[in-house]
Amino acid sequence: MARKRGAMSAERTEFLRHALGAPTGDNRIGVRVVAVDDQGRERLHYVEPADYRCSRLAAQLADEWAEYVAATDLSASASRDYVRAVDLVCSGLDTVCSDSASLSLESPDLLPLLARWERTLPTAYNDGSRQPGVMSSGVRLLIVRRDDHPERSVDESLANFVRGRTLTPWGETSERDEFSRADKQALVKAAWSAVHALEKRLADGWALAAQGRHPDEGDWLHMPDLLWGLSRELIQPRQIADQLPPLTSQWPDELREMVINPDGTVTKRRAKRDLILRLITRLYPTNVDLHAFRVLLMDATGHAPEEVTGFGEGDIEFLPRGVRLTLVKNRAHRVRHRAFRDVAASQDLDEGALAASEVLDRPRREVSAIVRRLLAVTEKVRERCPDVTDTLFVRPSLVYYELRFGRWDSNTQGHRFTDWLTSVAVTVDGEAHIGRLRKSTKVEKAIVSGGRISAAADDHLEETFAGHYAQGTTLRILSGKVITTAQDHWFQQALHGPTVISFGAAEAAENSERLQELGLDKEQADGIVQGELDMGVSHCKNPWDSPFSPPGELCAVAPLRCLECRNAWVLPSQLPQLLLFAQHLEKVRRRLDPKTFTRLWGQSYVNLRAALAERTEEEKALAQKHIDAGDVSLDLPLSAHVEFDA
Repeated sequence: MARKRGAMSAERTEFLRHALGAPTGDNRIGVRVVAVDDQGRERLHYVEPADYRCSRLAAQLADEWAEYVAATDLSASASRDYVRAVDLVCSGLDTVCSDSASLSLESPDLLPLLARWERTLPTAYNDGSRQPGVMSSGVRLLIVRRDDHPERSVDESLANFVRGRTLTPWGETSERDEFSRADKQALVKAAWSAVHALEKRLADGWALAAQGRHPDEGDWLHMPDLLWGLSRELIQPRQIADQLPPLTSQWPDELREMVINPDGTVTKRRAKRDLILRLITRLYPTNVDLHAFRVLLMDATGHAPEEVTGFGEGDIEFLPRGVRLTLVKNRAHRVRHRAFRDVAASQDLDEGALAASEVLDRPRREVSAIVRRLLAVTEKVRERCPDVTDTLFVRPSLVYYELRFGRWDSNTQGHRFTDWLTSVAVTVDGEAHIGRLRKSTKVEKAIVSGGRISAAADDHLEETFAGHYAQGTTLRILSGKVITTAQDHWFQQALHGPTVISFGAAEAAENSERLQELGLDKEQADGIVQGELDMGVSHCKNPWDSPFSPPGELCAVAPLRCLECRNAWVLPSQLPQLLLFAQHLEKVRRRLDPKTFTRLWGQSYVNLRAALAERTEEEKALAQKHIDAGDVSLDLPLSAHVEFDA
């Protein structure tokens, strides 16, 4: 079984670094290592074939993994997935195969074992987990990659197997919904309040530090002197810890109050460290503080978290009426140069763009104002870590009483987005995930642009928007309204379609005066009574005013579109023709796919069924007798047959 992986010692790390330059190949003995970038920091991932009895198989998979990472510049998380996949398959094969040492990618015995491993892999995970699919597909990819190289041997049956569909189900996933409008407003409001509080805290801290002097000349228990020394790098946190009395009761009130917990107690074993951390926060922003700026930038720009936290001072160009930022999206390997204009200064924005900027009250969406404030609060930190130039999100950290400065880490224990929400007393419905804020801005953009996907998907593919961002509650509600509106439109069209005279009012069809009472003028009523306006399946009160032909021209689509026309009057005597037309449409419906039939004939089909539903079975049976006797026929234009037989 594989050894349990944990934090690497300095000696282990150095050993792995030397292994990076070692040659590859099936016969190479030793650990396989790759160095990957994880938020600007180098991480070493490794696979040690000697950890497994099937060491040759592990070495082959590990070699493909190391080469794949180097060729594709995989992210740290993706690289870890492949390490985990190799570990799972090799550990699993060691368990089920007594002779696993003989296994390799050339071995024909590997195929049934790998298939069994894939089928049983989901049992180690919760129902619906996607991890089994990720792991099995990762192993398959490494084998396929090896098979793509002619000089590298892979069993032919195994190669065919891994190119097929994985036997492990992919599980289920649910798209995160966007924040509600109320939750998003609460987030933005809390973020601005947090920024104001941070600016005041830092201003007060540096003002207090300016009043102090070196603690050797002043007092190691005097806050201004401690801040003075820390701000000028003339004292170290370890010195403060050494100078503090062991009991907090011996501290002055201003220092003791800084380490009191909300419940009024003091954690004695870490009181010194807590005090030093509180002093540091008087001078520099913390991990938690920077969440507010990420919220504001995501809301103002509409860009992803990695983009708004991934630009440095050199990527900023302030304009007379805004700011231009260089934004990098690592996942899409895209670099964008985006200009964001200040709403208050923009007098020539069109109404749609202005609405997009004023979803929240001004000037809260002015990107330039947010960036200027971020530059100001991180200025002192950036001076202490000049090597970090690709981000403004930098902060101090205390590592074993050593004060360090570096890039922001949003996943530090106790400093995550959820912890920031707790600190600002904001509760949101659903999962507290920053990605939901990105969806909220995309939804707003879709609404402002009138639902145009091309406008809402301006920083990724339209397919990505349709598959990922268009699933939010707001857009589903809007889509429902659009569908309802469209249905109402066609319903109204149907209501204003043909006028059907029932058998109960059959005498009206032979009485010009009665027809005039139903809304026809005298000429139209006389034409219907005399049969001069018979179009086949209906009569037409005015064939020269067809909605399907230019005004003044004779209708060119009768009788095929009569059942969609407001001019049509269906008389009881035309029931046989309606039945014949229904038979024709049924033949057409069987020939065409449902989507095409609905587009071409859907409205006629619906109206025809509604008209026939008004007739009794006895009336239909009598009409069918006339059809069977050959007394009636339906004359359709040649195009009605040629169009669908072609």
